[in-house]
Amino acid sequence: MSVTSSDYLEMVRNLVGRVGEGQTEQKRQAVGILVESIRNGGVIQAFGCGHSEALAMEIAGRAGGLVPTSRIALRDVVLYGGDSLDVLADPMVERRTEIAHRLYGLAPIKPDDAFVIASNSGINGAVVEMAALVKQRGHRLIAITSAEHSAGVASRHPSGRKLGDIADVVLDNGAPYGDAALALPGGGAVGAVSSITAALLAQQLVTDVVAMLVEAGETPPVYMSDNLPGGKSHNAQLEARYAGRIRRIA
Repeated sequence: MSVTSSDYLEMVRNLVGRVGEGQTEQKRQAVGILVESIRNGGVIQAFGCGHSEALAMEIAGRAGGLVPTSRIALRDVVLYGGDSLDVLADPMVERRTEIAHRLYGLAPIKPDDAFVIASNSGINGAVVEMAALVKQRGHRLIAITSAEHSAGVASRHPSGRKLGDIADVVLDNGAPYGDAALALPGGGAVGAVSSITAALLAQQLVTDVVAMLVEAGETPPVYMSDNLPGGKSHNAQLEARYAGRIRRIA
């Protein structure tokens, strides 16, 4: 088997089609959760560690996206909690369960907020503990994870549970075991895909949430690009409705 950018492109095309067209019922349920949260004045809280943080950035604070969205990130313990940068230098930080409680406590979370949590493996302590905490506090939770990878590895959480065991709705990003999708002749693989398919799922959810609101005769709170004429003022007016509720620090 050859390993070229053309091979990767073909593989991604097929995977995007499969992920994009599949899981119709799960997507419908997820959209319903998000619409209900927004209608009740809630904010969509997005969380992911490592490369899965890209999912949170895809959902919260970008052009064409929903305004009532917020990102939770490991660095919040430094930005908002005053912790030392040394905390983030720990390569095992995303495996620590206690940091989830710290992050939840620092975030501007309200009862009607819904959560979207992404983790390709779905096994690390911070993500699993955050999911458990979210459910304990009565929030609805959507997980985006790799069903194949998660099934092939043991949980690193003391409970033995994984992200997919806790969420109300689980969306499979279609990534293979190990994420990289093109096998190398001497072993190993190249060409990770989870960021691409997670972004696709995130944008499908956002698009269908907006479609449902429009169909009901409601005006969806959607961002314009700040780089379009009038975009910055448009966004500022919408963000004012959620003052103190949403975070946009990179």
